[in-house]
Amino acid sequence: MKRIPAVLVAVVAMAFAATVALADTTSPTTTPAPAKSTTTHHSSKSSSKSTHPKTDLNTASKEDLMKLPGVDEALADKIVAARPFKSRTELESKSIVTKEQYGKLSPLVMVAPPQKTAAK
Repeated sequence: MKRIPAVLVAVVAMAFAATVALADTTSPTTTPAPAKSTTTHHSSKSSSKSTHPKTDLNTASKEDLMKLPGVDEALADKIVAARPFKSRTELESKSIVTKEQYGKLSPLVMVAPPQKTAAK
């Protein structure tokens, strides 16, 4: 247990030294990027998440679909006409988009599970 604080102090000291060295090498007109914390560990999932919400293929308006990269008015019309989708992979399997287009769109779109209605 005594080694953990010593290692932590060493890591913080090295991070501080690296920040000071970086500050000395940058020109005064540029601002250095914020230093990353070396004492916390994040999973790769949390760093790859987008801050923008995904577009739901079943509920997005034509205008919202056209905001996606590579989606023009004709493609947005095809997506709307092919609804409902069970999964986003149907964009490619229903030949709505090419494999290349799907590769660009898949991280930006989703298909939400259907809303359950209350039984009477």
